[in-house]
Amino acid sequence: MSNQALAVRGPSLFEVAAQYRDDIERLLDLDLDEQTLADTLDSLGGELQVKAQNTVMAARSLEALAEAMGREMQRMEQRRKAVQARAASLRRYIMDAMQLAGVKRIECPAFRIRTQANPASVEVFDPDQVPDAYRRQAAPPPPEISKSAIHDAIKLGVEVPGARLVKTSRLVIE
Repeated sequence: MSNQALAVRGPSLFEVAAQYRDDIERLLDLDLDEQTLADTLDSLGGELQVKAQNTVMAARSLEALAEAMGREMQRMEQRRKAVQARAASLRRYIMDAMQLAGVKRIECPAFRIRTQANPASVEVFDPDQVPDAYRRQAAPPPPEISKSAIHDAIKLGVEVPGARLVKTSRLVIE
């Protein structure tokens, strides 16, 4: 989108908010009665409210699009797995047919098909019978930081090196 197209739409939400803040500061410097001040503030907030509402609608539209994309990605992932399973099934079909016929090679102009013995692999059919000498211990996970314990400690006045409480804000759209 070009800058000219943006200019036609008017000021951005940030520009409207900054202008609103500046207008409020100027109004508070004036000696106005409460009713006039309240009416003026209501009229000034109109553009900010409309811009904020329109921006929320755009955000909701994008969130809906992202959700639809997620569902489509799941559907495509299921389809990809089904296609891969079908291809593996066809390969097993060819392998079984060649082994049944005792054929080790098939030559054609585009490719060559052959059976090949794999190296021996271990099949554990009863894990309870395998001696401990043939087991390995997985490394334990590293200890996790307990943010709730840090929060409680700092609230009690304890200084926790490497941590601090921070206050943030969030946007609530109801």
